[in-house]
Amino acid sequence: MTEIYVDADACPVKDDVIRVAERHELLVHIVSNGGMRPSGHPLVRHVVVPQTPDAADDWIAGRIGAGDIAITGDIPLAARCLERGAVVLGHDGRPFTSDSIGMALAMRELMRDLRESGASKGGGPAYGKQDRSRFLRSLEDNIQAIKRA
Repeated sequence: MTEIYVDADACPVKDDVIRVAERHELLVHIVSNGGMRPSGHPLVRHVVVPQTPDAADDWIAGRIGAGDIAITGDIPLAARCLERGAVVLGHDGRPFTSDSIGMALAMRELMRDLRESGASKGGGPAYGKQDRSRFLRSLEDNIQAIKRA
């Protein structure tokens, strides 16, 4: 059965994921390195990992599989989840795919280099209503597609 894995640190759609998962009776793993208040919802598993680099990523990538869904803004984690056959969505609902992940990784490295050189201050546009709407639509569409498959 499909499970949803949420890379929860700085994730703006945790509550949205839980609402959609509840409609479909899907288990949700909310993975963070602390600071999260457990919901007590029977379909939600709060996983607290050590505060070490990539601990949440390692936990998710070690458990996710084909037919599962990952919610993350972390491009390297997205690549790892795709390798395991999972569907991967960004917080804005845009999918990471095997066709797009290479470019996303390359852009991530380019932006890191620009920030380090001082040519860019980083930061993208603020998360807005259109992003949330796109995310909800994309999550619902992907769950439906997995159910049909």
